[in-house]
Amino acid sequence: MTATRVLITTDYLRPGDEVDEFLRISGLETAHLPMTGRRDPEQLVAALAGFDAALVANEPLTAGVLARAPRLRVIVRTGVGYDSIDVAAAARLGISVSNLPGINANAVAEYTMGLLLAGARRLVQSAHGVSQGAWPRADGRELRGSTLGLIGYGASARAVVPLARAFGMSVICSTRVPARLRDDPSVAFVDLPELLATADYVSVHTSLTERTRGLLGEAAFERMKPTALLINTARGPIVDEDALVAAVRAGQIAGAALDVVSEEPLPPGSPLRGVEGIVVYSHLAGQTAEARAAAGRRGAEELVAALEGRARFRVN
Repeated sequence: MTATRVLITTDYLRPGDEVDEFLRISGLETAHLPMTGRRDPEQLVAALAGFDAALVANEPLTAGVLARAPRLRVIVRTGVGYDSIDVAAAARLGISVSNLPGINANAVAEYTMGLLLAGARRLVQSAHGVSQGAWPRADGRELRGSTLGLIGYGASARAVVPLARAFGMSVICSTRVPARLRDDPSVAFVDLPELLATADYVSVHTSLTERTRGLLGEAAFERMKPTALLINTARGPIVDEDALVAAVRAGQIAGAALDVVSEEPLPPGSPLRGVEGIVVYSHLAGQTAEARAAAGRRGAEELVAALEGRARFRVN
């Protein structure tokens, strides 16, 4: 009888670790092929050959790639977003796709507050200036008394709310979550134009869909305060990067802290490079030891469950 084989591409999972041991105890044969940087489709096709299931990070599993993986039955994403996977194509091919909703919400929320503080107090600019032999002394701003606008009301946005309130911020939110699920009386729910015009800090926490692709573009930046800071820990393509660069250079908004960009890693010729007021980070919001450990464990459990036909977090 042929063993059920699992490919693990998430780069922080290793042979012999807790996840690997759990999968092997469950009767599965594992193989590790950590993938970082840009993933070539042919590389992915070759990697998936002969595997029944895959535990993956952000690999672009397109319809073309999936069609050439005839044994594949289960994909589990060790994170929340799954826009890199063609879930409709997977469904047509009989492949179950799962994510791990809320798995890194606390990590993302704390990181969001870190970006808020760094932007408000210009910490990156100060440290860079000192490293270059200067001694920057520009005024920062306090978070207390300001308004934080959350775009989206999923697990990470909900986790931000008590942290922001602890800093004395007012919180407003634009979301398509049904009213019955808007269960925090400390949050004022408004439409997006009002949020953009009101917020001192706009933090993106929505998923990437055709509706949200390019959601924050020229028209959105024109509505924002000239002192406003944009924070994006969700998905890069939600922000029109050319429009953002133009808005920051024109003084329409004060700046942006981006943990995610449209193309990762950030290419050398990106227009985001070298723009005063825009700081780009390397997609770290959910990357804590605690969140990674939880994602590995829950991802392995979901993979075993999906192979047995009892997936809990299937998205297709």
